[in-house]
Amino acid sequence: METMMTLATRTTAPAAPAQPLVGPGRRVVVIGAGVVGAALADELVARGVTDVTIVDQGDLWETGGSSSHAPGFVFQTNPSRVMCLLAQRTVAKLAGLQSDGQPVVDAVGGLEIATTEGQLAELRRRLGFARAWGVPAELVDGDRAAELWPGLDSDRILGALHTPTDGVVHSRRAVRAQGERAVAGGATALGATRVVEVCVEDGRVTGVVVENALDGGDRRTIEADAVVACGGIWGPALTRLAGVEAPMQPMEHGFAWTEPLASLAGAEQGPESPTRPIVRHQAAGVYFREFGERIGIGAYEHRPIPVDPENLTDTAHMRATGTHPAKREFTPADFEHGWKAVQEVLPETAGLELGDEFNGVFSFTPDGGPLLGPSRTVGGFWVGQAVWVTQSAGCAQVLAEWMTTGDPGIDPHELDLHRFEPSTLSRGWIRERGCESYDTVYDVSFPRGSTSVQRGRKTSPFYLRHQLAGAVFTEASDWERPQYFEENARILSSAAFRAADTGVPVHVPKHDAWDHAGWSAIAAAEAWSTRTRAGLFDMSALSRFLIEGPGATDFLETVCSAKVGRRVGTVAYAMLLDDKGGIRSDVTVTRLAPERYLMGSNGPLDLDHLLRMRPDPAIHIEDITTSTCCLGLWGPRARDILEPITEGDISHEGLGYFRAAEIMVADVPVLALRVSYVGDLGWELYTDAAYGLHLFDAIRAAGAEHGLVLAGRLAFNSMRLEKGYRSHGTDVTREDTPATSGLGFAVSPRKTEFIGHDALAALPDGGGLTEDAPHLATVGLRMETGVPDAGSPVTDADGQVVGWVTSSDYSYETGQVLAYVRVPRALAEVGTALRVERLGRSLPARVLADPVVDPEGERIRR
Repeated sequence: METMMTLATRTTAPAAPAQPLVGPGRRVVVIGAGVVGAALADELVARGVTDVTIVDQGDLWETGGSSSHAPGFVFQTNPSRVMCLLAQRTVAKLAGLQSDGQPVVDAVGGLEIATTEGQLAELRRRLGFARAWGVPAELVDGDRAAELWPGLDSDRILGALHTPTDGVVHSRRAVRAQGERAVAGGATALGATRVVEVCVEDGRVTGVVVENALDGGDRRTIEADAVVACGGIWGPALTRLAGVEAPMQPMEHGFAWTEPLASLAGAEQGPESPTRPIVRHQAAGVYFREFGERIGIGAYEHRPIPVDPENLTDTAHMRATGTHPAKREFTPADFEHGWKAVQEVLPETAGLELGDEFNGVFSFTPDGGPLLGPSRTVGGFWVGQAVWVTQSAGCAQVLAEWMTTGDPGIDPHELDLHRFEPSTLSRGWIRERGCESYDTVYDVSFPRGSTSVQRGRKTSPFYLRHQLAGAVFTEASDWERPQYFEENARILSSAAFRAADTGVPVHVPKHDAWDHAGWSAIAAAEAWSTRTRAGLFDMSALSRFLIEGPGATDFLETVCSAKVGRRVGTVAYAMLLDDKGGIRSDVTVTRLAPERYLMGSNGPLDLDHLLRMRPDPAIHIEDITTSTCCLGLWGPRARDILEPITEGDISHEGLGYFRAAEIMVADVPVLALRVSYVGDLGWELYTDAAYGLHLFDAIRAAGAEHGLVLAGRLAFNSMRLEKGYRSHGTDVTREDTPATSGLGFAVSPRKTEFIGHDALAALPDGGGLTEDAPHLATVGLRMETGVPDAGSPVTDADGQVVGWVTSSDYSYETGQVLAYVRVPRALAEVGTALRVERLGRSLPARVLADPVVDPEGERIRR
């Protein structure tokens, strides 16, 4: 559509460099010999890549970074399955290693304590995560907690989560054991050597320039086919040598030791060999463990203290001054809250003096996850940054697999270096989000929670209108997105809403405190109004790319699982698959002209993938998300609203389901897509951002007599579950195939020349739901009460954990709780009775045949 897609601010994305695999005979330089760099070198050598050079400005193997002072706590349980899996891999690998005859891991267990009922509820939730992800765990009472850690005040402790396979990773031992094993296998390790330049020719790395880190002399070039930045807190400066921005922020974190405790006097174990569980007191933002006769304490519950990455000292400064680069001056006032909490739960520490205090420096990202993967701009440049000891060896394994096979082996969207919108990566944004990430490490993460900093930067043209309507916003990919609108509260008390003869029933749940966080009954009003009249949804945050030029059709047929090169005006739903048939993303592709397409996608990782796969720069790929906008107009009266202000045929015969047309709406040029993620009649309406406000006002005015409401994401999510639509990143990941995800219809049976085809064809039943299928099945469940968190365990009739919840919500039309879960094929049959654990309760559930609302799709084809 020329009027919409020819943009004055048009820019074409640059070609992405090829990323050839690393293998035997390839030269690799790993920058950083800390807990990540040493582990990566070890993993590469184990895979036959022996021409590896490890370079660090510090001494081997105590380099002066955060690995040298990290307390090494490993709590494996995490709301994120990927982060839990990485921690499990780390423990599994390091548990069998020794350094100088000393174990790298002391599996003394973990103990997370609760002193309030709210904290105890959170521990029940964490117990669910542990059970879902396979971490041995039990919830114990205060007396048992005091048995496990003598001296804890059992009267103050209401309960505790005991995880016996957690423990302490001795980071310096871990570095030495893995680094020395890599060297023994053929790697070279260079200490006191600083990288001052990353050499790049024709868009690819060719080596690094290094110098003596102590005096700046002995400058030389080390040739390389691949360079990996594993520089810990120095990561931002290192990646910028290759022109790559690593969104990470070094932060200070208070740590101190007590005087000796009487109960630990004469302890036979040394300070580096604990015997008692490591303790985390989440409500106080504090953790502690024994160090011989003393205990070491770390505190998160203090103001964020960011460190300017440009002002970090180095190991030369450490040698000259004795000042550790990753240890900064202790700030007692910041430590006071945590220290007081420790004395309350461990009374023996009351009145003791603290010693050897310091503020340790380590890195945080905007969302708290690691940064892994290849650069999109420099071929052969890789990043392994912002990785804590807890996930260190696991991240190294993922990175090594990625480098040597092209497949990270897990779904990496929580880890990928390029998961953030490139336009957001200002240093101020990175700093503020990093500070928030630090501040919320020990906070409870509610399912509908959102960031509280750097808000309002990215808004649609409708933002001010939404504010006037009382929008309560959430944030996604830096966009402000309405959750619900306060002006719709009036609907809850209206006679029509309370009537029983509207044809569409409505149920308003009585949520408990946990479910109520971030929720409002107004969502039920908005969903009901959309189903009975019409709703107007802001869809501007949906990423969209314009793909055009000679060869665009052939290119898209190669990367998409469904046939996209159909007649102009056709919309296709397709998968972007990897070489193993795993789902990278799901997309919609609209053919605008013979070699021109609009793709609706899931964000920057899709753009990254397309640029890497593009065979010819003549195929232009543009991200037009911010220069355009989108409204979703859906509901039985949607056509009544749109038709009077439209030039063009929007009848069902003129613009059928999954068709697109260029029309004029209120004298605004619009691309109308007859698709609906809420499962009702309507369109996604795209136009240039400059026209957006006029379009919004015109549609709203036309809808006034038809009961049109503004509607938000809470109603949207409930309605998409009612219609059986999966959400990428939760219900659909790279670890799934189209068939096991219930999305087999998005794979064309007549296409063979697309990425992932051969892998699917080699799987039993094409990767489908056969008894011997290697993938779990994603199926729908219905429950009567209690909305479970993603990650809640699913059990069979015998109480054995068989899967986990991927997403869930309340269905306002059916009065049920709906969820998607991953379970083995044998339990995926409709009607199978299962149970879901939620906050310590086991709730009955049953596999359903989705969708539960309008299963024949009659509403959407009106």
